[in-house]
Amino acid sequence: MSAEERVRELSGRWADAERAMDAGTLDELLDEDFRAVGPVGYVLTKEQWLGRYQGGLNVTAFTLRAVGVRVFGDTAIAIGTQVQEATHQGRPTEGRFRVTQVYLRRDDTWRIVSLHLSPQQAP
Repeated sequence: MSAEERVRELSGRWADAERAMDAGTLDELLDEDFRAVGPVGYVLTKEQWLGRYQGGLNVTAFTLRAVGVRVFGDTAIAIGTQVQEATHQGRPTEGRFRVTQVYLRRDDTWRIVSLHLSPQQAP
């Protein structure tokens, strides 16, 4: 499997884990140095990202579409569109977001080291 195919497959596993609210699989996919930038600019560590479900996040639908992958040695960038229906502490958090994931290969294992979400509006 090429690096591009492997990253694309991992991106799909990430989306499946987010849809299922599966913190165990997310823990495997995210690097220890993981940082995420949310759609309104907050920054979360790996522990904070995994703790979203205990903090009241409830996902009812989640899709990842049109993922493009570029590989640069041991680093890869995946950019796609994330569409979600969810609530956080009872408040709606649905939306359509441009998602950028940065992957790093260490000891022949790819993990997500960074993720950035931006609201995506209709043209």
